[in-house]
Amino acid sequence: MRQKIAAGNWKMFKTRQESIEFMEELTKHNIPGDVKCIIAPPYLYLNELTNLAKGHERIHLSAQNCHEAKDGAYTGEISAPMLKSIGVPYVIIGHSERREQHCETHEMLKDKVLAALENDLKPIFCCGEPLEVRKSKEHIAHVTEQLTNSLKGLSDSQMSNLVVAYEPIWAIGTGLTASPAEAQEMHKAIREHLRDLFNDEIAEAMPILYGGSVKPSNAKELFSNADVDGGLVGGASLDAKSFSEIINAF
Repeated sequence: MRQKIAAGNWKMFKTRQESIEFMEELTKHNIPGDVKCIIAPPYLYLNELTNLAKGHERIHLSAQNCHEAKDGAYTGEISAPMLKSIGVPYVIIGHSERREQHCETHEMLKDKVLAALENDLKPIFCCGEPLEVRKSKEHIAHVTEQLTNSLKGLSDSQMSNLVVAYEPIWAIGTGLTASPAEAQEMHKAIREHLRDLFNDEIAEAMPILYGGSVKPSNAKELFSNADVDGGLVGGASLDAKSFSEIINAF
């Protein structure tokens, strides 16, 4: 059975005190034994929240990005070895906001994936299409191309440490959500593409998360799809009660 995952991407939200209060409240809520909860706060809170999460085996921390280089003159960047040094197990790579706002290319993202894996980090690799691609009905081709260009050539052992997150760009922070049928269509296409790129074992074991205005009111229906293994949640992950309801929606 594939791992069920509820991941929260905080983006550039929360002060230090708000982050601490969130973690303290989240640990009071029930997290089912078969669900992995991942929190991706801003960089400067990672070390402190990692320490607060100790003793709560189902809560894990993730960075929102990492640089592809081990070190160097990259002002404002964070490397995979730095994340490893404070015990962060996950890192989000290829989020559409990074692709668009920071001009991240397929090749750059592949290098980031490799850097993460080489430092024992598990990449949460994001893919997704803008509205105009969805309207032109090229959404499946667009997403599978993203996967091919950044993941092709990875070994089976490397792929076994990866999570894929499908985020339709038109549904991020807009209040719009792909219908359960639309989400299932894309998740199934992603799984079949992974089967073609790698093999049945990798495809069947890969957790594929849905992201795009996931909230307590729609999480249960989205997660009930055969190929939707959880969510990469934005705004609704900023409130511990709301996020807890999503965690318990499986």
